[in-house]
Amino acid sequence: MNRQLALFCDRKGRVVLVLVGTSLGISIPELGGQPGGGRLRGLRLLHTHLQEELINEEDLMDLLFLRLDVLAVLSVGMAGEPRTLQYAQLSAEKKDPPCDISKALPWDTQDVSLSEQTEALEATFTAKCPGREIHGLERAILVSVSVLPHAVQEKQLDELARLCKTAGIDPRARIIQRTARVNARHILGKGKIAELEVLALEHNATTLLFDGELTPAQLHNLADITERRVLDRTQLILDIFAQHAKSKAGKLQVELAQLRYLQPRLAGKNRAMDRLMGGIGGRGPGETRLETDRRRNRERISFLKRALEELADTRAHLRKRRKASGLPLVAIVGYTNAGKSTLLNTLSSSHVLAEDKLFATLDPVARRLRYPSSREILFTDTIGFIRNLPDELLEAFRATLDELQDADLLLHLVDAADENLEQHMASVREILGSLELGSLPTLLILNKWDRLSPAQQASLLAHYPEAIPISATTRCGLKELNEHILQRLFRNYTPKNQD
Repeated sequence: MNRQLALFCDRKGRVVLVLVGTSLGISIPELGGQPGGGRLRGLRLLHTHLQEELINEEDLMDLLFLRLDVLAVLSVGMAGEPRTLQYAQLSAEKKDPPCDISKALPWDTQDVSLSEQTEALEATFTAKCPGREIHGLERAILVSVSVLPHAVQEKQLDELARLCKTAGIDPRARIIQRTARVNARHILGKGKIAELEVLALEHNATTLLFDGELTPAQLHNLADITERRVLDRTQLILDIFAQHAKSKAGKLQVELAQLRYLQPRLAGKNRAMDRLMGGIGGRGPGETRLETDRRRNRERISFLKRALEELADTRAHLRKRRKASGLPLVAIVGYTNAGKSTLLNTLSSSHVLAEDKLFATLDPVARRLRYPSSREILFTDTIGFIRNLPDELLEAFRATLDELQDADLLLHLVDAADENLEQHMASVREILGSLELGSLPTLLILNKWDRLSPAQQASLLAHYPEAIPISATTRCGLKELNEHILQRLFRNYTPKNQD
């Protein structure tokens, strides 16, 4: 036949799939389903090589990314007679390639128990990662590929791990690569991708989560190589927003952001999109599945834009009424998890959801506070900011954030106990600048002051002498904060000895 042949067998030796290729190779289809043998798939692949060729690099990549128990190559002569047999199994040791390859011996002299070796390999992977798996949580490997220093990448992955906690994902391990130039096709080189796959095998991870944003090409190429779910930081944040949006406006904004992110990534999503759709009433061959998905996506985006414009008109009317009443507006802004909701709760004695999670609350909340001498102020809590806030989210939430333009005073709340507070402050200022809010009057507030040592407190006050130190949970410093707010908003205000 002058064609390569392949057999897929399960662990009981039953043939589950037969493939016929060309003289140069075999195209393996999607095997489908979840691996049936633990971390490994529970399948063995035996295929022929013509002209007595041994196991090659492509075979080893199939072994790794298909998570096969064993890959064996039977070389055949010109007349199709069997010659030598060589097999390979994955290795739990760190080496390149991460495989154990046997010697090529005559096909009828092999005497090895592949089942025992597979069981030993599974046991080794389990022993290397003995941690208890939490039922229902998706397990992920965190990946950072950047030109930034290693220490900076570590800190960014720490934040990504906290985002995972909020999203309900269990970050099992991480891998960092500092490179002068990011691979445009796969973001990682072949060797690093193989190392990543072995790490995922060890930790039984189902997801590869990349810090930063993957291009559509990188996303598709990585999905073609590995059968694991591939996500980037933007997708994770969008998912968190989708989980936590409660109001009608919030849900519409999140859906709009998700569709905008998805639009350029529809191409090549799967092979089924290339098939033609026909049917009664269709003219010509009809639309491709890809064209249909894109059209529906555009139609939904247009609908969401109109719905959000209507909500924006309603908000504009409410802002106009509030302006007419002369009620001052104080907006609390800051990096996510800085304690904005906790501060609003403490000031107003309300019960806005406040958790030690990133983006625990999304929908803006307003509370009216009455001060001495019949002075009233409206406080509002906005969504938390984060470094490199996805453009899709910033655009979708622009209508909400634009309300900050009517604020008479911004309270820039900072987590004083966070070692990255300077970077967080810079991220907030950058976002405010992009919204053209950088010129608004602002008070810098250092929250969680009680978590610092006296030496740390003195150092921060020396660096930020204009800042107001407080603790939203213990109420420390709130009297001074209220005095500063009243002095900024009411020129004729005279400080009194009142809380």
